[in-house]
Amino acid sequence: MMLPSAELSSSNGGGASGLAALPVFLGRKNKYVRMDDVLPSEHEGDDGGGGGGGGGAVHVRGRQSSRRYVFACSVFASLNSVLLGYDVGVMSGCILFIQRDLHINEVQQEVLVGCLSFISLLGSLTGGRTSDAVGRKWTIGLAAVVFQAGAAVMTLAPSFQVLMVGRLLAGVGIGFGVMIAPVYIAEISPAASRGSFTSFPEIFINLGILLGYISNYAFSGLPDHINWRVMLAVGILPSVSIAFALLVIPESPRWLVMQGRADEARAVLLRVTDTEDEAKERLAEIEAAAAAATTGAAGKHGDRNRTVWQELSRPSPVIARMLVTGVGIQCFQQITGIDALVYYSPTIFRDAGIATERQLLAATVAVGFFKTAFIALAIVLIDRVGRKPLLYVSTVGMTGCLAALSAALFLQARGSVSRGAGVGVAILTVCGDVAFFSVGIGPICWVVSSEIFPLRLRSQAAALGAVANRVTSGAVAMSFLSVCRAISVSGAFAAFAAISALSVLFVHRFVPETSGKTLEQIESLFGGGGDGDELRELELGDVEQLVHK
Repeated sequence: MMLPSAELSSSNGGGASGLAALPVFLGRKNKYVRMDDVLPSEHEGDDGGGGGGGGGAVHVRGRQSSRRYVFACSVFASLNSVLLGYDVGVMSGCILFIQRDLHINEVQQEVLVGCLSFISLLGSLTGGRTSDAVGRKWTIGLAAVVFQAGAAVMTLAPSFQVLMVGRLLAGVGIGFGVMIAPVYIAEISPAASRGSFTSFPEIFINLGILLGYISNYAFSGLPDHINWRVMLAVGILPSVSIAFALLVIPESPRWLVMQGRADEARAVLLRVTDTEDEAKERLAEIEAAAAAATTGAAGKHGDRNRTVWQELSRPSPVIARMLVTGVGIQCFQQITGIDALVYYSPTIFRDAGIATERQLLAATVAVGFFKTAFIALAIVLIDRVGRKPLLYVSTVGMTGCLAALSAALFLQARGSVSRGAGVGVAILTVCGDVAFFSVGIGPICWVVSSEIFPLRLRSQAAALGAVANRVTSGAVAMSFLSVCRAISVSGAFAAFAAISALSVLFVHRFVPETSGKTLEQIESLFGGGGDGDELRELELGDVEQLVHK
């Protein structure tokens, strides 16, 4: 029922070069295209084309325009994620100089580094309700404004107390940003490439981390009372560009339907889909989901008149399974220790034997490059290979790297290996861990948590997942130095390796394959939806999109 892409190219005339464009490449299969990309030639005549064509000829619709538009919207919506990444990366170096300039102790270091994750809960918790009230688009703008205010206060802070006030504002802005970007992108993206586009926030987080590391290295030569302020001030620049982004990106069509603005939603769908027929089909699906969310008709989720938070706090079995998957994968993303590696990589490398600050910061730049390079690989693979295979590779690989790092640090502390070997293994295993993280659970946790929930719950359920992510991130960041002091650095990473092994079992048991499904169809995987029995029998990796007859 599907046509080889080679045959389609020849029938499409000179379109070969366009297929190489990145937005077109993302999410496409090697050999096949979707069945609804082809039309009998008589449809061309209906459009007034007249131009020839025999009765049985097949025409392939151009997809570059809509894909490029969705690609651009996804990039602009992800700019806030650079802020989170930059803050994480730059703080690993800033803390060395803040400690000397403001004379803060170890506990204050842990609070300063780890509090951002807890503070960002406020943004994530209120972000769901805010995005339902004012829209996904303007919530993205609000996140940038709040972060800018926080970064400015931190840059000018004369004391630890004022620095913490800036940290509070920046954390709230980041909480808004990390919650809303995956939701917005999932709601405008076509099913066949939703995984690739929804991974964009994660690659921008990694890009921000890399920029933070480079900033540390570039400005470390300045005086101690200036260098960390310059490092933090540079983080304001990405948020300024969001003002332009708001002029370009549309509102989410699903949010517009929820507000009764179907005509505006249709106009957006015409921009993000390949054809008018596809736009009509997607609009009908969204309207059906929205109608189900606002009526009291019988369904598999009980009373439809309950508030969102009532339904999330006392969930039906279907919603409970979704919450276990969405919140669980967010927790495992963080409790495997990624933020400990990123925030405290200089501490880890110092323990392995690297002596000077410049060498420590240079080693962290290498970590940043690995993290960014492999998230780019994940974006290419996520819709080709699927979510679950990449999660298996990621969690198993991280478990191995964390165990090896723990063993290397243990032997190094006892003099069983040379200093050079210990440093080499430490750098290799840290880079390996962030690479496996970035190719799997790093981006995929955001993809899964933004696509598994039904429309009426999506923004606030995604916010709940973001809260779980930030709580576990903060717990790791604020306790890592204390845990290392209690059981050693090698002991801390042995614990992370054990938790990572549990994440493999979690993926196997609770995470379904969602690649190629529309958001409205994914609900059936958890036992919801009207045609759930039929859809659950369909292997998700076999097709890119269901063909409606």
